[in-house]
Amino acid sequence: MAPNTRGAAVSNVGRVRSNNQDSGYAGHDLFLVADGMGGHAGGDVASAIATNYIKQVDREYDDPEVARETLKNALLEANTRLAETVYEHPELTGMGTTVSALIRVGDYVALAHIGDSRIYLWRDGELSQISTDHTFVQRLVDTGRITEEEALVHPRRSVLMRVLGDVDAHPEVDSWILETKPGDRWLLCSDGLSGFVKKEQIARALGSQASPKTVADRLLKASLDAGAPDNVTVIVVDIDRGDQPHEPLTVGSAAAPLSYVTDIERPRPARLPLPSLLHPARPAIEPSHFEPQTQDYLAELIEEDERRHRRRRAFWLGFAIIAALALAAIVVIGYRWTQTRYYIGVSEGDVAIYQGVQQDLGPFPLSHVYARTTIPVDELSAFERQQIRQTIDAGSLGDAERIVEQLGGGNG
Repeated sequence: MAPNTRGAAVSNVGRVRSNNQDSGYAGHDLFLVADGMGGHAGGDVASAIATNYIKQVDREYDDPEVARETLKNALLEANTRLAETVYEHPELTGMGTTVSALIRVGDYVALAHIGDSRIYLWRDGELSQISTDHTFVQRLVDTGRITEEEALVHPRRSVLMRVLGDVDAHPEVDSWILETKPGDRWLLCSDGLSGFVKKEQIARALGSQASPKTVADRLLKASLDAGAPDNVTVIVVDIDRGDQPHEPLTVGSAAAPLSYVTDIERPRPARLPLPSLLHPARPAIEPSHFEPQTQDYLAELIEEDERRHRRRRAFWLGFAIIAALALAAIVVIGYRWTQTRYYIGVSEGDVAIYQGVQQDLGPFPLSHVYARTTIPVDELSAFERQQIRQTIDAGSLGDAERIVEQLGGGNG
């Protein structure tokens, strides 16, 4: 049987955003997701331009290395196309997009990736993240500065260090080749899914025997149920799981006409401005945005992160000191109260007055002999001996002394 690749693509604007800046494509052999950034006038344009350009390389390949090189070059050429679009439409300055893509070539897949969209592989009951996020917090995780759990709530988790767009004329694109086998299920998704749906829930969905379309719909619903403040795009790809072919499908902003698209037939500008001038005075984009990968900027971000950690350590140190002082005050006040209590007991065979309560605080007793009398316990009546050995509570020192006088008088 000839190799068969089945895929499905879904995309949704999410619960908060007013427009979909994601794009996705499930083709014959090529599958990709693109997450645009740049606000209402840029993110959707960027992901659409990149997707519609890259999907032109969807064809059969005999050599996975040729497919890898072709796919990587397609991303780099899409980057040039985006820069040209910004040059012609300055109002789009600062737009960019992530791209995560794969091409099936027999028993291999060629992959290309830039940004923080993700590629996962479900194989033999185990989910693996194949791509690495090109984000500031991922760099902190890789260098051991923070944990993966801390990265989930880090205030800079949306800062991208690499994207396609007008910010870098020669972006670094990850590309590699992996083996694949029948039964594998690949997932490509924007961070609208990976950022809000737990990995365990993703694994359960991919592990079902449902069709790629059903699984993609389930993952989309899980993201929407989690609040999905960002756009959500999901591509599910099955390797040789049946023989039902699918028609190529484009979803998200790339599936709709755009107002700003570079005409392939129109002559290109003779000269582009330098990359450093392609994004002057670019406003910050929320919640996802790009920052240049320069040493000065990285040093600034790292210093800011260290300041944040110092502030957090100072806060918790102050909190610990206050808590310790409060606990010490409670202990002191509690101990003083115990020393207002008295009871009658036995000390070295004689009746004694104890100050405190009949309890211990760990290795520390909360009572001590206040006064030992000359009344032998053995000379008391059987009833009195039993009471003394079980101790007799006294409300005050005066009450304790009166009880001792009564015992002494009876004994005499």
